[in-house]
Amino acid sequence: MPQPQRREITYSDELLADRTVHRRYSDGRQEWRSADSASRRIVRWRNERGHTGSDELLGRRIVKRVYGDGRPAIYGREAGYGRTLWSDGVLTVNRTSFGGRLGTVLGAVTAGAVFGTLAVPPTSLTPEEEEEMRRQAEASASGGDGGGGAGDSAYGDWDDGSADSDDDFG
Repeated sequence: MPQPQRREITYSDELLADRTVHRRYSDGRQEWRSADSASRRIVRWRNERGHTGSDELLGRRIVKRVYGDGRPAIYGREAGYGRTLWSDGVLTVNRTSFGGRLGTVLGAVTAGAVFGTLAVPPTSLTPEEEEEMRRQAEASASGGDGGGGAGDSAYGDWDDGSADSDDDFG
C-alpha cells in the first residue's frame, strides 16, 4: 500500500478567556477547541468553515480525530515537543511549544529529520483495539500498570503552550 505524501503544517495556540483554545494553522485554517467536561481525554473542535469534530487521546500517544460530517477518522501519533504525525501524512508542529524565534528555529532544524524518525500512526484500529487502549490509559492514570506510559495525560490545564505542553492532541 503506498504511503501518503508527507507535509508539515505548523500551528500556534492562544488560550482564550472562556478557557477555549484558538488554534491557527500555517495553511490558513483556524480551530476553536474545548475540553469535554466529562472526559479530559477528548477535545471538541470547530473550524472557520463550520466543520466540527473531536480529538480523543486513546493512549500510548495515539490520537483519534473524528469528523462531524462522517468522513473516516484519522489517527495521529504524538511525538513530543508539540509534534503529531497523522495517518494522512501530515505532520503538525506546535510553534508555541518552544515559543517565538526558538520554536521556529527548532522546527526548521528538526523538520527534515523528523519524518524519517517518527513512528507512523495506525491507519485504522478496530473498536476493540481502541477500547483496549482506553482501558490501558485509564489503568495507567489511576496508578495501575496499564502500559499506557508517559505522555498519556489529557490536555491538562489548557495552558497557552508557552511551557512544555506537548500533549495538545495534534
